[in-house]
Amino acid sequence: MRFWIIPSRKQASHINSPYKQLDCPVGRVVNFWRSGLASALHSLRESKFPVRNKTAGSEQRSLPETFCACQETRPMLPPETQRLIEQHGIKYVLAQFVDIHGSSKTKSVPVTGLAMVAEDGAGFAGFAICGMGMEPHGPDFMAKGDLSSLTPVPWQPGYGRVVCIGHVEGKPWPYDSRYVLQKQVERLSQRGWTLNTGLEPEFSLFKRDAAGSLQMVDASDNLDKPCYDYKGLSRSREFLERLTEALQPVGFDIYQIDHEDANGQFEINYTYSDAMESADRFTFFRMAAGEIANDMGMICSFMPKPDPKRAGNGMHFHLSIASASNKNLFHDASDPSGMGLSKMAYHFAAGLLAHGPALCAFAAPTVNSYKRLVVGNSLSGATWAPEFIAFGANNRSAMVRVPYGRLEFRLPDAGCNPYLVSAAIIAAGLDGIDRQLEIDHVCNENLYKLSLEEIAARGIKTLPQSLKEACDALEADPMFAEVLGNEIVGEFIRLKRMEWVEYSRHVSDWEVKRYIEFF
Repeated sequence: MRFWIIPSRKQASHINSPYKQLDCPVGRVVNFWRSGLASALHSLRESKFPVRNKTAGSEQRSLPETFCACQETRPMLPPETQRLIEQHGIKYVLAQFVDIHGSSKTKSVPVTGLAMVAEDGAGFAGFAICGMGMEPHGPDFMAKGDLSSLTPVPWQPGYGRVVCIGHVEGKPWPYDSRYVLQKQVERLSQRGWTLNTGLEPEFSLFKRDAAGSLQMVDASDNLDKPCYDYKGLSRSREFLERLTEALQPVGFDIYQIDHEDANGQFEINYTYSDAMESADRFTFFRMAAGEIANDMGMICSFMPKPDPKRAGNGMHFHLSIASASNKNLFHDASDPSGMGLSKMAYHFAAGLLAHGPALCAFAAPTVNSYKRLVVGNSLSGATWAPEFIAFGANNRSAMVRVPYGRLEFRLPDAGCNPYLVSAAIIAAGLDGIDRQLEIDHVCNENLYKLSLEEIAARGIKTLPQSLKEACDALEADPMFAEVLGNEIVGEFIRLKRMEWVEYSRHVSDWEVKRYIEFF
């Protein structure tokens, strides 16, 4: 939407409107890009200065003597977008994107301003958004909406959500996670390929007691091996049903819900999609789960390791590459190993292994993440998370598992940024394909039971065991900065090192208990 204010010589110094600070000189045309034209016109009407419709060329009789000309060129929404808005009664739209951590950020926009969000973007102060590489004195971060991503928000009647990519001064911003993934998707597209990903988000349900302490929602969920427990699943069914019924109308093809291997832990599975849509969906999943839980007096946590003695919240990525004709290029029935993988799939997996230490920074991006990536110390007998850089057929103790004809990348946790992880997976996998990397060893043993000496004898390497080690590995692997961009990789490392320093300076209860009278 554009309109121009042209003050006369006499009136320029006496403007009493929201735009007085512009101090418009005579003859200058001021070009505004705002969604609030109606508000601006109202303000002008309330002032002593009238508005003339420039297109019509005639003065509005309700206004005093004309000093300015106004033209509205409102962008139009595509018919299919307008139909969706009318069908679901959408009155407001959340212009949504994520910061570098994957946390959702939004502005609520009246639906009348949606076309403007798509054309020019919703404006944000970029310095206020973590990891955007901006300063307080810099230009605005403009979140431009992808209208094809518009959906209703079922738990907020009258609301829609449109996913955005950040632009600064008219250009896509290299610190924007979704833009980083978009560039990697385009690399695949140039080869006629699409990466399909199936994400498996795990989460834990808590509540706070009267004193503010965290408690499990279901105190009776206390088995040592609670995975698939009927009672635990049934007693949390109201939340699980509400979440499922909020996601199904917006394209989530949910096919199963289960109690996972930690008390109060669950997983909802839905069918795969292309990498971008999967990342958009998981972001929406976390938004839905958090708000529905809040409405029910709960906390739905995606923290990687809430309980040191229980399995953590992972988010395994199932991976395959499709051709332009939608053929699974990772599948080859003639694979002599019996895993049903093509040579392309082996090369892609080898790329994940080769870059495993650096990938860890994106896939396990918090200090808490590395409590999950530790072998043992689980009452159920397994953490279900990798510690070693290993590849195996249907081996859930390996970093890369092979369900027949595809790959499962088990390193990521539920606290990751899905856009950055997906982009990093593509970068590492394509590097493996381009360099024709090979799998050195197929591990079909329970890695949780092997000693470190046995692991070393097999030539298997250990994943980073702290966020600091992961940042060091990412900094030492130049491929990611070259392919994903120096800007976002450098900013990611900087922020994660700050997180590590802050964590390292914290004195925990464990330390006090252990050392206060130790010496």
